Amino acid sequence: MTPSWLVRLARPRGVWLALLPAAALLLLLLAPVARLAWEGFAGPLSSTDGLSLWQPWQDDYLRWRVIWSLAQAVITCVLALGLGLPLAWVLARFEFAGRALVLRLLMLPFVVPSLVAALGVLALWGPRGVLSGALGIHLQDGPWLLLYGNLFFNLCLVVRAGVDALAKVNARQVAAARSLGATPWRAFWRVEWPAIAPWLLSSLCLVFLYCFAGFGLALVLGGQRYATVEVEIYTLVAYELQLGQASVLALWTLGLTGGVALAYAALEKRLAAPLRLLPIPRVRPQGAPQWLALVLALALLFGICALPILAIFIKAISALWTGATGLFDAETLAALWNTLRFSALALLMATLLGVLHALAAQASVAWRAAAFLPFVVSPVTVAFGLLLLYPSWTASLPLLLAAYAVLAYPFVAKSLSAGLDSLPVHLGQAARTLGASPWRCFWRVTLPLLRPSLRRGMAFAAATALGEFAVTLFLSRPEWATLTTLIYQRLGRPGQANLDAAMVQACVLMTLALLVFLLIEWPVSERGAPRLPRRVSGQTSHPSITQHA
Repeated sequence: MTPSWLVRLARPRGVWLALLPAAALLLLLLAPVARLAWEGFAGPLSSTDGLSLWQPWQDDYLRWRVIWSLAQAVITCVLALGLGLPLAWVLARFEFAGRALVLRLLMLPFVVPSLVAALGVLALWGPRGVLSGALGIHLQDGPWLLLYGNLFFNLCLVVRAGVDALAKVNARQVAAARSLGATPWRAFWRVEWPAIAPWLLSSLCLVFLYCFAGFGLALVLGGQRYATVEVEIYTLVAYELQLGQASVLALWTLGLTGGVALAYAALEKRLAAPLRLLPIPRVRPQGAPQWLALVLALALLFGICALPILAIFIKAISALWTGATGLFDAETLAALWNTLRFSALALLMATLLGVLHALAAQASVAWRAAAFLPFVVSPVTVAFGLLLLYPSWTASLPLLLAAYAVLAYPFVAKSLSAGLDSLPVHLGQAARTLGASPWRCFWRVTLPLLRPSLRRGMAFAAATALGEFAVTLFLSRPEWATLTTLIYQRLGRPGQANLDAAMVQACVLMTLALLVFLLIEWPVSERGAPRLPRRVSGQTSHPSITQHA
């Protein structure tokens, strides 16, 4: 519950607080989408070549692109649920050494840039891959590499959501079902599954969005036949200059992702209701079957979520050891410098936008929901819309950084909003009764408690900026090449030397992502946070205090 004094602080100033984020969303997201819609509607209506809004469903080639994009997203959701639910159950019900570390490492694939993930899959299962070469298995001729890459990226979301959901199952209800004669399997389906299903469906909505609107993985792993709609939009714009067809495809993509995003928002609203329950305690595995289940679960997580990362390091070290490529040539150093400075500047802009958005959202539910807008529109759609709306600014650094910031700042806004919602009410009230002004109360009490939420949101925003690929391809100059675009350029050149150089550059980018991951998951020190009393006015401290201190 947000403290009332903070709501009163935000309400009269909400318009001013929301002014900058609203301008960013309007100029860099809504206006480009509107320009894209105008191109999609006006182009077909005024053209004489038969182009229409229904062309993606009338043309065999485009229809295959749309159907395959939907199919690979649905297949990934089914695989993620089928694999993620048993993994989540094992991690939620068993206590073992290293469990906390495993849960922390689950978020590692989520901060890995998509292009690096694609390189990891190629290093593992592609031509001359670590495992494909050893086992004699070649998967590059089908959709398997793309599906494996989707699982690498998204399985952690389902597992983490399942672990959190299973921790909220009421132990009393399960015990009552078992005492009435229900088997463990029947008790799971009749008691536990209804409680965790909304959480899993919410995570599957995100998996669908990331797979359907994904760009980097599909561009590298999909090939000519299994490329998705996002790759087709980029191809139509960059190589064929078919802006009308690209606009129509982008509008259909936006409509589909918008519907899924609305379902996700509805599920999130349902999950926000507070629950009072007794969680099921974790136990150490007993007997061979339980230990076997734990070992298999950890091995599966390692094989899907860790092996591609290790394969990149193996390939990069091998290339450096044999002298096939150097660690830092002039081109790599320039790309590294561009990546660091662009990400740092975008992070500063994203943090400012996110803080203002989160504060303004305390007085407006609609403004809180507006933070989802950059998640609904894919980076390819954003970049294409900016290209159409601001043609004279497409090669300008301010527009590139602003696009980075708009795509990254929702992570800061959502993390801070969650932190504000869980603030203990009595601390702000105590400071106000002692004469502190609202702003002094914010700086001295609220901000120290929000530091972990702010750090977490900034870390995810930094990971987004580091791995941004689609916007850079559309809006960047050649001298502004980042590590992601340089890796893609190397992959487009023939020869093993270019592939080795791409692996080394991917290893450098992976190292930066690992540093961001440490910022997200490293334990927060209590130093710097205000001291919190055990009891205030005869009441025990709020449970959320320990989460923010």
